[in-house]
Amino acid sequence: MKVKCLSLLLTGVIFSSCERGIQNSENPASLQLTTKTTSDISILAVGVTLNADGPGSTYSLLNSVLGGTAYEVPDCGHAQNHISEVFDSALNTNVFVFSAHVVLDDDRCVATDRQRTEIKTYGSSPANLKASNGETVTYRWKFKIDAGFKASSSFTHLHQIKAGDGDADAPLITITPRYGANNTDKMELIHVNSSGTTTKVKIVNLAPFKGNWVQVVETIKFGSSGTYNIAINKVSDGTSLMSYSNSNMDLWRTGTTFCRPKWGIYRSLNNPSQLRDEDVRFANFCIAEGSATCP
Repeated sequence: MKVKCLSLLLTGVIFSSCERGIQNSENPASLQLTTKTTSDISILAVGVTLNADGPGSTYSLLNSVLGGTAYEVPDCGHAQNHISEVFDSALNTNVFVFSAHVVLDDDRCVATDRQRTEIKTYGSSPANLKASNGETVTYRWKFKIDAGFKASSSFTHLHQIKAGDGDADAPLITITPRYGANNTDKMELIHVNSSGTTTKVKIVNLAPFKGNWVQVVETIKFGSSGTYNIAINKVSDGTSLMSYSNSNMDLWRTGTTFCRPKWGIYRSLNNPSQLRDEDVRFANFCIAEGSATCP
């Protein structure tokens, strides 16, 4: 007896079923159908993914997944695409490259004391990419800073969680490389509560990040008494470079209707002599709400 199996990938849902009792199709008279049971069907909600697909039309790709105008770049003053795509031999796939140039770039021709090359979700993004109060969201991505990466004693954020409206100025969470004298650069996980108090909740050495792809899995239950979990591991061998958990964390803002993520290079120019032109690589973004998972 032959068995036919059918698998369909739908938007946000994986549907898988098998029809049993289908005999030799060359003999129609032999076809017999049996009633399917719940064991024949599996449904799994999956998160929204953003993957580089090769050079060209990068901004269109970002917008098609994240919605609206999903990038914030200094192209207006420095005429080049500051987010591009290349093939990465270590991951054996296409990846995004975020670029920042010390002398030539600013923050979208608005602020000249900082530089911004970021992607985001925001008000124009689909609802399933924006976190509501009480909702749990998992963010997963990979990134690599260069072996010669230069951190600043001021801020350089590679990731932010921010309120989308209301009290939306300061971020809730950042992942921030920080300059340290005598080769003591650090990677900081920073939390800012609703009162504006900033706490470096985790600090690790930056050196193991340099020149290595890492994967980040960040799970947040948003709310004034929310929960937070993050794990950053080397892709090559799974070595843990940073982990942190908190079961009672202020992860909401006054007047906010949603929170959202940002990724890229957002850095101060207060100490330009400490900086250099940088390319930071990112890959395999995923946003999964509730029980959804990242494939």
